[in-house]
Amino acid sequence: MSQQLDRNLALEIVRVTEGAALASARWMGRGDKTNADAAAVGAMRLLLGQIDVDGLVVIGEGEKDHAPMLYNGERIGRATQNSSNKPIQSVDIAVDPIDGTRLLSLGLPNALSVIAIADRGSMFSPGHLVYMDKLAVGPAGRGRVSLDAPVADNLAALARAKHTAVQDLTAVILDRPRNQKYIEAVRACGARLKLITDGDVAAGISTALEGTGVDILFGIGGSPEAVITAAALKCLGGEMQCRLWARDDADRAYAQRAGYDLDKTLTMDDLVHSDNVFFSATGITDGELLKGVHYVSGGATTESLVMRSLSGTVRRIIATHRWDKLERFSQVEYSA
Repeated sequence: MSQQLDRNLALEIVRVTEGAALASARWMGRGDKTNADAAAVGAMRLLLGQIDVDGLVVIGEGEKDHAPMLYNGERIGRATQNSSNKPIQSVDIAVDPIDGTRLLSLGLPNALSVIAIADRGSMFSPGHLVYMDKLAVGPAGRGRVSLDAPVADNLAALARAKHTAVQDLTAVILDRPRNQKYIEAVRACGARLKLITDGDVAAGISTALEGTGVDILFGIGGSPEAVITAAALKCLGGEMQCRLWARDDADRAYAQRAGYDLDKTLTMDDLVHSDNVFFSATGITDGELLKGVHYVSGGATTESLVMRSLSGTVRRIIATHRWDKLERFSQVEYSA
């Protein structure tokens, strides 16, 4: 018997990522990460508040870097603002108003605005442990790779799955001293390597999309970004495995107090165990994944990636936004 799809929240949250991208794009290259973040967060909070859900922010990116934030534990959505007796949809929300704030502030590629939504209680919360060791692949590599295996074995397994040579694969790694062992291992195997300075949500998603030139992601990066990336890969049929990574003794002590197992490999279902995940990302600056905000006479254009795991539908939405129309009713400051 076929199952009827209900409301697709992905088509509602794309307005939120579009709004955050439009609000923050004016700060491109101005060297001001704080005000860029504030613009994105302000737009995101306002527009999320207009969606008819009872949302709980499980992943609020600002908590990691003390930026303006949609904070962990915040309740948001129109359903939290009234006391009607009608059924409401309770959801977990993971937000990254700007994935790549530094990229935006310097005018560099691949800054995105991102949201993932899933059933209430289904998203992993890393607490104050802000880093994870990560491995991500697209559909071809699903079930073929392991975070516990050496880099060489994972590359060889992925090459077999893709019917290609290891030398033709491209790995992406966040360029940090903590990831030097991964960098050296990939180079020793002869695979191509793409080092990124920021923005590993876009990098993780790129492993599962044709035409990006990225096959696999290795390395230690942000744990909030890991949960968001896992949500996207659920929609795309990819795979992600992670392990919480402690920076120091204080992190290890916190993990012990909070009951986090630093040795446990977290699977996709550990990170997001719902099968009904909604995801939206809108480009802020141009990148391999999405075009950024482009200004035209009297408005701007955006490109977004919008997905739902239950249906497997992946949409690219190119939108034109007109200031004269938006300014009649929107509280978000879009135009200069």
